[in-house]
Amino acid sequence: MSLSSDLTIAQLNPDGSVPVPTAPDAAANAAAEALQREAQFEALKAQVDDLQEILAKPLSEILADREKFKDAAAAWDAFGAMWMLSQRAMKRVALDLAAQQGVSEEDVVARALAHANQVLNAEEEDLGGTIAPAQLAHIARHKPFLRKQFR
Repeated sequence: MSLSSDLTIAQLNPDGSVPVPTAPDAAANAAAEALQREAQFEALKAQVDDLQEILAKPLSEILADREKFKDAAAAWDAFGAMWMLSQRAMKRVALDLAAQQGVSEEDVVARALAHANQVLNAEEEDLGGTIAPAQLAHIARHKPFLRKQFR
């Protein structure tokens, strides 16, 4: 590379001042920033379009969707309450039967945790057929979370 290839003759600005040369990386940085701003603009435009789509609906339709969500949430809440009650009732039965046989509550809990860990750590473990295939699939989807709960 010769010295003459690195030299540039600067043209004076119309007001007679000397322009400040830009670094070669500045143009690349400016182009990258422009691309980044354009991507941000497109993302914001997509969000605005989504909001416009929602706002274009009649208010009655928006409220009907909200009511459907509220109904679904209430159904899941009721199901959770039913599940919790049935689990506590089954625990009480297990503890009563264990007490009749001289087994402590700690032993019952330890055995329950062992069974839960069997299901979480072995493929197709259904505890002697007490867990339906659809329930096993549901458990499989949540294994990372459940493993934290059953340590």
